[in-house]
Amino acid sequence: MWGYTYGPPLAVSPINEIRRVLDYAVTEIPPEKLLMSLPNYAYDWTLPYTRGTAAKSIGLTAAVEFAQQYNAEIIFDEDAQTPYFYYTAEDGAPHIVWFDDPRSIASKLSLVDEYGLAGVSWWTVNRCYIPAWLIMQELFDIQKI
Repeated sequence: MWGYTYGPPLAVSPINEIRRVLDYAVTEIPPEKLLMSLPNYAYDWTLPYTRGTAAKSIGLTAAVEFAQQYNAEIIFDEDAQTPYFYYTAEDGAPHIVWFDDPRSIASKLSLVDEYGLAGVSWWTVNRCYIPAWLIMQELFDIQKI
């Protein structure tokens, strides 16, 4: 399962689920024709989760700033290769935030070479997350297409 706006709190792009999609996709489409899409956003859910309640979409930088602001411990889910944290808002409501950080981004970007993909694309590129660009510049020759 994947985290999405009206769904339960989960990793937005867990690597184990990405692998399942890619394992199938490369059997139907030549991998050199595939771009893997990655989100450039995080989700902040109010707890307890109520079905149909929307999570708030925030930028990856904002997610890290929230963790710092609330002195939250960032936990890394090894299966999803994705970090998350809990915090309590000023109104006393507990929250969970799933986001990507340099570790999770590097892990997901490693799939490009592993599967022989054409490259990656980003959702919501208007939210600049400098660490993602630095990792990509280190790993790839970036081409705008």
